[in-house]
Amino acid sequence: MTNILDDYALVSPLRYRNNWLKLAIITFGLLMGVSSQSFILPFTVALCMSFATVHFGKIPVRFYLKILSAPAVFVILSVIIIAFFFGSGTELFGFNVFSYRFGINTGGLDMALLVFSRTLSGMSCLFFLALTTPMVELFSVLKATKLPDSLIELSMMMYRYIFVFLEVAWGIRYAQSVRLGYKDWRTGLNSLAMLATTLFIRSWEQGEKIFISMSARCYDGRILFFEEKRPVRATELLLTGTYFSAILLIWYLTNDISIF
Repeated sequence: MTNILDDYALVSPLRYRNNWLKLAIITFGLLMGVSSQSFILPFTVALCMSFATVHFGKIPVRFYLKILSAPAVFVILSVIIIAFFFGSGTELFGFNVFSYRFGINTGGLDMALLVFSRTLSGMSCLFFLALTTPMVELFSVLKATKLPDSLIELSMMMYRYIFVFLEVAWGIRYAQSVRLGYKDWRTGLNSLAMLATTLFIRSWEQGEKIFISMSARCYDGRILFFEEKRPVRATELLLTGTYFSAILLIWYLTNDISIF
């Protein structure tokens, strides 16, 4: 099974920092990126969060760029559509297709850059949290927010068994592939249906086994979470305050700036 985000979060040095502080940092970054009317601020947030993830979180640069590139296709397609079909102003580039005119104007390019920068800043903030905080610790934070216990426990179990069933699915698919189960479209569709059926049966059986094992361990409807107390250090507060101040200053100076 290939490495997942939690594998990197478990060995990251930032795992042992205060979770509430990390949540405050990414919430601030998300809000500032979304509220900015200039592409400069979201790009700055993305740069800061990426630097913190790679430098302080010790995440390999190659892996970080790989996960950032995963949604890049959807973002680039959206940006191209926005640049060509939205906005107004002076035309910068255009061409004719039959009797239709397609072009990029100043307003459309500004909007496309803003959407791209906001998307990049949002992904950088969320990847910072995902790559530096294991999901188990996030569930303990959610429990502290007084959300319903049943919702948190169900979410935790769903997250845990997503990867269990992914591993089972990859194993079944590999076995099907070596037996030419995907040699053509029709055979592949039949193999995919068999894979889905097997996974459904396995998940049903696994759910019954979990219930029996938890009942045998005196499960009373609540799962206890262990939350380690991690005080915020003075240096962390200083760096966070400097980051907040710099972002607020950039927001104030660039909120009305566009490239045209």
